[in-house]
Amino acid sequence: MKEPDDQDTDRRESDRSRSSRRQSLKSLQSAPRSSIKEDDRILEDTTNETFSEEEESYVEEDDSYVEHLERSSSSIQDDYVESTGKSQYMETPHSAEEEAEKEVKKKISQSFFYDYKELVSMPFVTPDSNIPLDLLTLVHSFGYDCRRRANLQLLDSNTVAYIAGNQLILLNLKTKEQFYLRSSSGRGIGVIGVHPDKTYFTVAEKGVSPKIIIYEYPSLKPYRILRDGTDLAYAYVDFNCDGTLLASIGGNPDHTLTIWNWKEEQPILRTKAFSQEVFKVTFNPDNDEQLTTSGSGHIKFWEMALTFTGLKLQGSLGRFGKTATTDIEGYMELPDGKVLSGSEWGNMLVWEAGLIKVELCRAGNISCHQGPINQIMLDEGEVITVGSDGCIRIWDFETIDTADAIDESGLLEIEPINELQVDKNVKLFSMIKMNETGHNFWLAQDANGAIWKLDLSFSNITQDPECLFYFHSGAIEALVVSPITYLMATTSLDCSIRIYDFASKTPLSHVKFKQGGTALAWVPRLISYTGAQIIVGFEDGVVRILELYDPKGLTIFAGRKKFLDADLHLKYVFKPHTAHITALAYERDGEILATGSKDKTVFFFDVEKDYKPIGFITTPGPVCQLVWSTASHPESTLLIICKNGYILEAPCPTMKEEEEGDHNVVSYEIKDMHIKCFHFSSVKSKILRLIEIEKRKKQKELKEKEKEERRKQLAATMGEDGEKEFHEEEEEEEEEEEPLPEIFIPSTPCYILCGFYSGPGKFWVSLDGYDAGFLYHCEFPTYDKNSDITEKKDEPFDFRFLEDTEDNPIHTITFSINQDMMFCGMQDGAIRVYILNENDLSLKNMENYWHFNIHDSTYGCIKSISTSFDDRFLVTAGADSNIFVFSIFPEFELRKGIKAKVPSARFGIETEPIPEDIEDPKAYSIEDARKKREHDKLMKEVEEIKAGKREQLRALRNEFQKLLQMNEELPEHMQFKRTDFDLDSKIRAEINRKTVHKIQQVEKELAWEKEKHQLGLMKLQNRFRDSLQSDAIVVHAIQSDHKIASYRLMKPSKYFRAKQASQSERRPSKMERFDKEGVGKQESQKDKGGTVGMPEEIIEKGKEFRPKTLSQIMVENQIEKTRKLILKAERAQLKIQQRKKEWEELYKSKPADDYEDPKDVQAIKEAQMYMGDFNLKTAPDYKIPEHMRINAAKKEEELGHLDSMTHTKKMNMNKCIVSLRDLKVAVIEEIQCLVQELKNIQSTLHISKHIPIPQIPQIHPEEVPEKRFHYDEQTLLTFKHQNTERKSEKTPQMEQAASIGQSGGFLRLSSGKDGDLTTRDSVSRSSKASSFGLDNTKLMEFEKADPSDVELEIMRRDEIKNIYMQQYLTNRIKELTITFDAELHLLRHQKLKLDTQMKLSDLHHVTLFQEILLLKNFEKQENILQERVNSLDKEEQDMQWKINETLKEMEEKKNEINKLQEQEKALYAGFQTALGENNKFANFLMKVLKKRIKRVKKKEVEGDADEDEDSDESSEEESSLESDEDESGSEAEVFDDSICPTSSQVKIIATNLNAAEEDLEAYQREKQQRLNELLVVIPLKLHQIEYVVFGEIPSDLSGTLVFSNRSLGQLQDRIVQLHEENSKQQKINKEFRERRKQLIREKREMAKTIQKMEETVRQLMISKFGRVIDLEALQTLSVNTTLEELKIRKLRKELLNAKEIKMWEEKIAQVRWELMMKTKEHTKKLHQMNDLCIEKKKLDSRLNTLQNQQGNAFQGPRKADTVAREKVTQLIHFQAERILALKEEIALLRKKGGLILPPIQTPQENR
Repeated sequence: MKEPDDQDTDRRESDRSRSSRRQSLKSLQSAPRSSIKEDDRILEDTTNETFSEEEESYVEEDDSYVEHLERSSSSIQDDYVESTGKSQYMETPHSAEEEAEKEVKKKISQSFFYDYKELVSMPFVTPDSNIPLDLLTLVHSFGYDCRRRANLQLLDSNTVAYIAGNQLILLNLKTKEQFYLRSSSGRGIGVIGVHPDKTYFTVAEKGVSPKIIIYEYPSLKPYRILRDGTDLAYAYVDFNCDGTLLASIGGNPDHTLTIWNWKEEQPILRTKAFSQEVFKVTFNPDNDEQLTTSGSGHIKFWEMALTFTGLKLQGSLGRFGKTATTDIEGYMELPDGKVLSGSEWGNMLVWEAGLIKVELCRAGNISCHQGPINQIMLDEGEVITVGSDGCIRIWDFETIDTADAIDESGLLEIEPINELQVDKNVKLFSMIKMNETGHNFWLAQDANGAIWKLDLSFSNITQDPECLFYFHSGAIEALVVSPITYLMATTSLDCSIRIYDFASKTPLSHVKFKQGGTALAWVPRLISYTGAQIIVGFEDGVVRILELYDPKGLTIFAGRKKFLDADLHLKYVFKPHTAHITALAYERDGEILATGSKDKTVFFFDVEKDYKPIGFITTPGPVCQLVWSTASHPESTLLIICKNGYILEAPCPTMKEEEEGDHNVVSYEIKDMHIKCFHFSSVKSKILRLIEIEKRKKQKELKEKEKEERRKQLAATMGEDGEKEFHEEEEEEEEEEEPLPEIFIPSTPCYILCGFYSGPGKFWVSLDGYDAGFLYHCEFPTYDKNSDITEKKDEPFDFRFLEDTEDNPIHTITFSINQDMMFCGMQDGAIRVYILNENDLSLKNMENYWHFNIHDSTYGCIKSISTSFDDRFLVTAGADSNIFVFSIFPEFELRKGIKAKVPSARFGIETEPIPEDIEDPKAYSIEDARKKREHDKLMKEVEEIKAGKREQLRALRNEFQKLLQMNEELPEHMQFKRTDFDLDSKIRAEINRKTVHKIQQVEKELAWEKEKHQLGLMKLQNRFRDSLQSDAIVVHAIQSDHKIASYRLMKPSKYFRAKQASQSERRPSKMERFDKEGVGKQESQKDKGGTVGMPEEIIEKGKEFRPKTLSQIMVENQIEKTRKLILKAERAQLKIQQRKKEWEELYKSKPADDYEDPKDVQAIKEAQMYMGDFNLKTAPDYKIPEHMRINAAKKEEELGHLDSMTHTKKMNMNKCIVSLRDLKVAVIEEIQCLVQELKNIQSTLHISKHIPIPQIPQIHPEEVPEKRFHYDEQTLLTFKHQNTERKSEKTPQMEQAASIGQSGGFLRLSSGKDGDLTTRDSVSRSSKASSFGLDNTKLMEFEKADPSDVELEIMRRDEIKNIYMQQYLTNRIKELTITFDAELHLLRHQKLKLDTQMKLSDLHHVTLFQEILLLKNFEKQENILQERVNSLDKEEQDMQWKINETLKEMEEKKNEINKLQEQEKALYAGFQTALGENNKFANFLMKVLKKRIKRVKKKEVEGDADEDEDSDESSEEESSLESDEDESGSEAEVFDDSICPTSSQVKIIATNLNAAEEDLEAYQREKQQRLNELLVVIPLKLHQIEYVVFGEIPSDLSGTLVFSNRSLGQLQDRIVQLHEENSKQQKINKEFRERRKQLIREKREMAKTIQKMEETVRQLMISKFGRVIDLEALQTLSVNTTLEELKIRKLRKELLNAKEIKMWEEKIAQVRWELMMKTKEHTKKLHQMNDLCIEKKKLDSRLNTLQNQQGNAFQGPRKADTVAREKVTQLIHFQAERILALKEEIALLRKKGGLILPPIQTPQENR
């Protein structure tokens, strides 16, 4: 941004080279603030930081400096935006009037600082509560938000800064001390940045309109505050290389990029960076005019461009091209303008001109990093990349800078120079270099919770990576404090448990497991007296008990670390749950441990018996908290809080002695426990209703009192008339009472966050969601064994209102020891402390509280909060990875050197065996292990049975072997040989070989015929089968004649996938153009820079010191007097201008008489468009709305949608029918098996006891149509036989028989195949059964003996069993048949409904197809009309844009003319002042001034530059005036029709456009009429016809309308909405009437007050001045700055002229003396000449006589006389010329700006 008087010349420059932009950028950095902001500051003396007397008086009169510090940033920015005209690039052009009035520019002093105490956020304390502000004081922070971007900054070699919630922590790396800076907003900090010189650092905050505070380092004083750079939070900040500019990027939702002149607190440029999240912004180190931003799926390159409208940010989005789009975290600007960036897959991308030039990878196409590259830097000529894989790699800069793609893949393989693997499980996020001379040390931020110190020197003495600090990574899940000392344990999902000594601010120990921790508890002293045990629950359901001890007293073994302060020993491990463990709680006597989990169970353990499982109970929801009752309760009970709204109270489980029968118990579940249940039901709406009733009751009482007082007043003043007037007013003021808030219960229950016991059977709970904002006091109902807990609803009996917790509920609660303070952890990371009465858990006195934000407000929900064992400390853990330690009541000073005592190690702990840990997340839980044990036991028994069966089989096999031996023992002629049944194997082999050979020969002979018929078959399939998607399948019922057929579906038509018609050709509607006005063409704007008359220097310092003369003293006195007058006038004028501005703003905010709210106008437009009495489509004057116009493409899309919908429904129905067919096949298979079993059973029964065997159903051919295309050899032979019969022309009977045979063949084939497919299992089973039966009969035949009594009993029992099985199998067959028929009937009913819908869709399809044909006929002409309308509309828009541009240029020219006219007036006024009064040369000089002279520009000579300066300025002014006059005179000629269209052209185009739109509308109407002529079939039932005449349905229904149920329902709902809206508007109208009455009364009172004040002012004026005067005129006319300056100039000029006149008088006297001497000499010579003439005459006479005597020898003139005469004549001319020159020089000296010529020298002097 340039100075204002330079903007006109800059606007005329055509060359916008980089040097000019750089110059403008520098001027922007050094330019003073805008006039409006400068008014808020005073000019400070930076040398001695004191004010002069005048400046002190100015500060006393105008406290603008103090107001600047106190007033909000929004007011400053509003003024600033108002001054800038809300331009995108935030320039600060001023009007010429304002700049002329403000002659002294004010800047922010370099030594100015803000007060940190006034900026910093402070805790909130309830008023009049006597709670100290320092109730809690931050002592230490153990956390680190390692996943926050750029959260590690180096301030000096020993100090780093990082964000922790609402604080900025400055950490000393050597002493480990922490210093804290709180944010000013209290909502957290977004990002931090450090100045390149390490002298300043920025803190960019969060919140509504957050600030950027720049602190000086190391003083830590707030130096500058930048406001209004984003909406909610900052994402990144960066300084340029020299630290003069600051770039900031905003977070969601605006993502605003702002360039700041931060020392002046002034935004230079501003624009929206991108629509998605932006991670980073940086300046190019080699060019401050270039910036780069990157983020989610993009990278953008910015450049500061000097356009004709000023300096702007121009962004170019990087295009990925063939490369996959990626999020970009790390990048680096190269010196030549290219950019090197990372990618998500680990390769580096080189960007040039917005495109990817090359992608860099390692050899073998291996990525540069295994994961995203988070940072890229250039250090000492080497490129350093930091990856998420924990590696740091060094690359050659020259290789990368000159890299280029060598093939189409765009990849280039390079190898790193050096690399460093920091450690395992390290995820590097960022690095910063430490300023240590001679070393190359870096600090690295590890996203897995660490800060590393790295040596990147890569030499022989390179140090190994050193981890400076360890932290949790991610949210802290649980925190617990020791009951006897200042120890604290924490756990997180990063699989670690950490121990801290928070008194001495020391981390002691940590241990890692394979699963993350989710719950913590410190084992009470009743169990572990030394307080050395902690119990931890993990996300896989495992519980581990760890023992803490001090290892220093142990014997040191090899490999043991010697200097550990504490260590953890695994004591117990067990797995009671299968999901996250959420709660752990010990019973008050320490006998029972309860664990809760997300798997909806609570497990109990016997602590005394080494945590033996007692059992578990199931809960109706996931457990979130377990609380045992305290000693004040009569019985020990467990409060179980479930997340989904259930609260249970379980008694202490009884611990049974170990019995032998316990081993037979299958499960640990406790089923006989009397559990009380409270199902929370929302009562918040009832509470709000009661509050509203009380509020209205109080308001009503107050109104009654006011009415009574009013009535008494009227009665006292007016008597009976007053009573009547009061009753009339009362009737007028009667108002309808508003309805009370409705009772609302959320459909899904709100989550319970936390709770605690308040007494036996009573408890408090805090909820999330709708029910937030209260603490609810509840009581358990009595135990009812038969009640269903899921159906019951219970309500709390009391509540406590919590201020400002509607969207910020309490997540965790803890109490002090005496229960006089309740500490609450809030969702937004704040701590709230309520002061209670001692041991008052009923919370009767819960009013006063202390509230302060400590964790991050966005994601820093407090997970755990706890006090130390002595209530001296409070510790909190949040989801933002931070752990804070506070001291409570810090006025009690803590002892120095206070330290926690780590329990001593037990004797023999080092040799104690460590229990086997459960590392497998899939390991069985305790319950699953017991079930598995029972299952294994059962399987063992089964295996024993199987082994017995195998023994039986082995015995049978042995018996068979014995029979074979008996066969061998028989005589040979009686023995059976196995080879007796085999023929000659060679003959069989030869026959098989010959058969195969013949088959191959036949196949070769028939190959051509086979190929031919295959091609024919393929063509037939393509023609008839490929177009068919599914054939018709008819499924028959088994017991009835019902059947169901599927749809024969063809493949989708061409309209099935019809795409949307292109909307680019359609002309946008009026509403669309109205909505897109702001997105259209950008109107060019020119800077309205006006020249400001800068005051000249009044005091000029001499180069050498000399005493002041009287004239200088006079000038200085006059200057001092003028300066005081100017300062006084400026102050008055500033006040007047400020007052005028306030009045202007006030009048601007006043709406006009015809003002209409834009919302109301928009609502009226929508109502006119979508509401009212609309014409039918058949009406002749029906106008088709823009959104309802239809073309062929839209109709094709609608047809395609209909086709796809019907096709989908038919496909679904076909799937159901196919499933039913498959069910029938399965039923038939099962029936076949059952029939076979039934036959086997009947074979053993007597025939008299047989029952009829059900008939086996058959598969019909139409049920398996796909088998028609399956054939075998028998089918082909049958087909051949039929063909031969046709050729022989047999009788029709034979043909019929053949056809019957053919169908029968197919039937037999299909049934046979089906039988083979469906009954394979049954046949195999039946064959096995029959074989078994045959074996039995054979065995029976071998020995036929009389059965014994036992065998008879067995046979009788078998007969009874077989009779029962016979009946059972018959019933089973009937059941299968009936079930299948029922399924078929149900599906058939559904298909009938679908058939109806499909018929309707077919009718609709016909209608749509007719409409498409009609629309295609209209499409061509419609497109022609639409193109004509679009072209005319575009032409009209272009013309309107040209007119607007021309009008703006004319307005600018007029402003320039006005400014030049004002300059001309000022010039003439100055000229008149310079002339003075009664100047005799006034007319002549005025003519000279007004004379027009066309000057030719010439090159200035260096020697004459200073002398010709004034003449050049005057010539430029004259030429500018002449050019302006010429331009104004030829204004009509400048704007021709091509640049500025005339009004006639605009009217012609508008007329043509209207005519084209009318033609298009008429054509649309004609098209709609043709569409209306198409017939549409709509089937209706009688109950759907509501149009009746005299109670009967008329025969003619042509005058009816058809509505869908949905539309009719919408109309009915709209009636209700209109009634509600009407009542609402009446209510609003009534309120506005009351408001109007009140405003009228206030207006009258204010008018009276104004009248009184005006009268007072008038009287004061008359008393002081004697008449009414204009104070503004008096103040502004008190001093004329121009006149005073001219007087000073005149005085100084007179003094200078006096000196020069004196000098010239001396010169004139000298010249006169010389002239006199010359005159004397001349006179002397004349006398001599006279004498000579006389002598000559004498001689002439003598000569004449001689001549007469001697001739004419001496008649000519003498040469000496001629020379002397010429010299005298020349001298006289020279003196005359010199006299004229002196006169002209004197005349010039009397004029203003006259030239002083050098003195004229004589020719002698020249020689």
